[in-house]
Amino acid sequence: MLIEGYDDGPLAPGEPLIARPGFWSNYLLEICAGGTGVECPVPEWFGDDGADTEELSESLMDPAWWPVFRVLASRGPGVMVVYRNLVGDYGIDFLLVPEGQHRVQRIAGWEGDLSGTGLTWEALVEIAENPAAQADAVNDFAARLLLILPLVSDPDLPEGASARVSAALTAVGAPQDTADSTAEYLLGRLTSRSWHDPTWGSPLSGSRTCSQPAGHD
Repeated sequence: MLIEGYDDGPLAPGEPLIARPGFWSNYLLEICAGGTGVECPVPEWFGDDGADTEELSESLMDPAWWPVFRVLASRGPGVMVVYRNLVGDYGIDFLLVPEGQHRVQRIAGWEGDLSGTGLTWEALVEIAENPAAQADAVNDFAARLLLILPLVSDPDLPEGASARVSAALTAVGAPQDTADSTAEYLLGRLTSRSWHDPTWGSPLSGSRTCSQPAGHD
């Protein structure tokens, strides 16, 4: 797998990890946890246990390979999520894939805090509902929605947004009796946090340009 700008990174398809126990608690709690005045989130919210979460964390954050999750769309832009497991500069990058183009635009990143530019709820749902005809990408609606959920930037979400996230959580294995509260927690954290300086540049190329040619196999 090749994405220009990540020449020093051993990129590899990450989609097989999604079905493993511990994935969603690793991914969503890493990005969304924090804050005060709320119950501390735990892996059990996602149907995971601590052992599964810790074991999968070693795979997700292994410097020897950098998982890439492709949420490509049949129309409009898609998104790729890259675990940038660079020693001393770990982070998660969100790349927008414009329709009909072989270029990506790095629109956001997580390095303890989100930085960059988010997407509206409507844009997230549009991407999640229209998977590209590519067998090795993420095609399940629930997984697609949850993978790009950290990009939501709407301060006021439409009615039904929390219910859709709750249903997606249940579909990927979260307990039904806690899915609603987990969805509310995640959306509350994401929509209340401030996005940091969007001028951050590529950690690998040293460039501050946000568009780069890309290819993937």
